[in-house]
Amino acid sequence: MAKSRLAIPISVFGLAALAFLGFWFWPVTVSVSQPQRGLAIQAIYATGIVEPSVSLAIAPNLAGHLVEVNVEEGQTVVKGQILARLKDQDLRSNVAQLQAQLDYARSYYQRLQALNQRSLVAKLDFDRAKADLQAAEAAVKRADAQRDYMTLQAPAEGLIIRRDAEIGQFVNVGQAIFQLSCCAPLRISAQVDEEDIAKVSLGQRVVLHTEDLPGEVLQARVSEITPKGDPITRSYRVRMQLDQPGNLKIGMSVDTNLLVEQHENALLIPSIAIDKDSAVWLVENGKLHHQAVKIGIQSGARTEILAGLDDHSQLVSTLKSGFSEGQWTLVSD
Repeated sequence: MAKSRLAIPISVFGLAALAFLGFWFWPVTVSVSQPQRGLAIQAIYATGIVEPSVSLAIAPNLAGHLVEVNVEEGQTVVKGQILARLKDQDLRSNVAQLQAQLDYARSYYQRLQALNQRSLVAKLDFDRAKADLQAAEAAVKRADAQRDYMTLQAPAEGLIIRRDAEIGQFVNVGQAIFQLSCCAPLRISAQVDEEDIAKVSLGQRVVLHTEDLPGEVLQARVSEITPKGDPITRSYRVRMQLDQPGNLKIGMSVDTNLLVEQHENALLIPSIAIDKDSAVWLVENGKLHHQAVKIGIQSGARTEILAGLDDHSQLVSTLKSGFSEGQWTLVSD
């Protein structure tokens, strides 16, 4: 009975010893890679919208029914080109009536003028005829201007980006019929989070891309930063001037990356290889080594390493729980 009681603790001790030795001498399988050299970029991301630098609303100064539309959306126009007309028969009749009154006033004034030269008319009558002529001329000019209001012309060369009325529709005073993009190239407008706005400056480089134009990368520069933020969205509006608009269209959404800092020939590793202690696991002489690193620019999937690694370091690319310093490794293909 004594031998059987002694065998139990010896067996437990033996199993524990085997487990301990197995932990240290049984290799853990890992995948390794070496750091790569490349461009490290720190950027501020924001979603932007393509918009015209100058957008003019074209609207009538008098109300009326739309009877003629001469341009469509997407059409380029020149300054002075007639875009649309509103019904103006009443104004035309009024102009004709006032023109007849002007012709009579001019004729009457000319007759009195001839008589006045020979002192055959009272000065009061002559002055009254002159005043009537001037009043008639002013009335015709005013009526002509009102009639011209019924014709909408392009105020500058540009692109019609919107049309908001159809023939037969009654258009009120100030109701925009067209939106004209003119006078300047396209730009990008984006909302930048207030936490990042301090890193944005005029002239800063911006890299753009959009899902609508896959594979096309465009360049821009920060041209405007609004001084007042939006307290609801906690963001600031930033406008960017495009180097070349390429195939961008007004209203497209674009991904903007405002470049804060970039390092050429940086030492880069996968971000997932860095643990919460700002350290990585290396394989040295077949064993695991926990190495602290100094982190530089972090940009999504890759992180710049400033110190702690070199180009030939054997980096464990995927972390696993249970790694221990000095543990033997088996490197997988």
